[in-house]
Amino acid sequence: MLRRSSPWPRLVAAGLTAVIPLAAVPSARASTGSGAYTPGSAGLGDPYFPLAGNGGYDVAHYAVRLRFTPETRRLSATTTITARATKNLSRFDLDFSGPAISEVEVNGRRASYVRKGQELVVTPRRGLPSGKKFTVMVTYAGRPKPIKDRALGVAGWIDTEDGAVALAEPDGARSWFPANDHPRDKATFTFEVTAPEGLTVLANGEPDNSGVAGPRDGYRTSKWTMRHPMAPYLAMVAIGKFTVSRGTVGGKPNITAYDPSLAKEFKRLHSTTAKAIRWESKVFGDYPFSSTGGIADRLDVDYALETQGRPVYDTGMSDELVIVHELAHQWFGDSVGLRSWKDIWLNEGFASYAEWLYQEQHGGPSAERTFAEHYRHRAGSDFWKLKTGDPGRDGMFDWNAIYVRGAMTVHALRKEIGDKTFFTLLRTWARQNRHSTVTTKDLLALAERLSGRDLDDLFDAWLYRAAKPKP
Repeated sequence: MLRRSSPWPRLVAAGLTAVIPLAAVPSARASTGSGAYTPGSAGLGDPYFPLAGNGGYDVAHYAVRLRFTPETRRLSATTTITARATKNLSRFDLDFSGPAISEVEVNGRRASYVRKGQELVVTPRRGLPSGKKFTVMVTYAGRPKPIKDRALGVAGWIDTEDGAVALAEPDGARSWFPANDHPRDKATFTFEVTAPEGLTVLANGEPDNSGVAGPRDGYRTSKWTMRHPMAPYLAMVAIGKFTVSRGTVGGKPNITAYDPSLAKEFKRLHSTTAKAIRWESKVFGDYPFSSTGGIADRLDVDYALETQGRPVYDTGMSDELVIVHELAHQWFGDSVGLRSWKDIWLNEGFASYAEWLYQEQHGGPSAERTFAEHYRHRAGSDFWKLKTGDPGRDGMFDWNAIYVRGAMTVHALRKEIGDKTFFTLLRTWARQNRHSTVTTKDLLALAERLSGRDLDDLFDAWLYRAAKPKP
């Protein structure tokens, strides 16, 4: 993510509870299988978002079917989740703050449910045995509302002038579909979106419209599939009037689109995306997904977001370095994901350092010069006031602590282990952790293994002290 107000380097140029009961629901403890059946936890214990995600199961796939009516801004939707129980479950939670629910089914049978704030608590007719696959289908309708946070901004379902766009970092997915809404639980996705014929539908992955019904009653259905595991916050749907360009880069589809009113600002989005992907593939290793691209729209959110495979850009976010940054996230943040939001610097630090490397290798200032410019901030100033490796929930998108000092941490590591080992580290980190989740400790362990050095002091000084590190 990059915010519009973020001063990226330009040295090159100068609740209420609703209970829906079911009559005569048999006790979940009556299920077959060994051991007691107990509830899954509400939340995965994330230090910044304790209610995000849920325990007791792992999601394998989300099938999101929705119909969007622009005149009323309403959705009518059904999300079907395929998951596997990791314990004997008597009930389980989903994260959902979206429209009113009309029905919940588990394994094809109606289930009872309770809404408690962002939690949707589902009790199936029979308990779910550990290790067994199950499906939960939630049907709902209404006008979704984005998640608004004083410190973190706006995320979720966002209405536009001619449609809508869904952008969910950090916990906005729950505004428009029920989910295990934490980066730790990745899954594949299909999106089947019905919208008026005059509008374009885009989403993560690739179009997959074989067998999908054509125009009916003035509406058309489009299907998109993301075949690689994806965290719910990276899920994206864009509906509206768009100018679409298609091509290939590295043998993979490159699909970009922009609102026609942004033609002048984003006329190079397609070519810049291809240029950035070619360069990043050389530096970071093979591109991790089956297509790439980008979408630009008038969103009034003041940021760009690395939605998996196809980032989304607000107005004012067309700078080449912004595109480099969001596409670098495809390796660092999307494919190599977070196990905890506390480690957000792993996403933003590497993506910001990609900008520094891009400038260094394209006639701009060296990464060392950019590092030195920032290191001039005096000790004790606000620039050093937050810990990069644990900035607190409200500081997780702090420009100085996470973006700039995150990149400075990466550069300090580069200087300590040398270029040969550092660039091997970049490629090994992306390849070894492809489509999985990581922690800072994982990076430390890999860096120490490749370099043969003890790096505890370097990581401690740059990540876990709110003070200027010694040179």
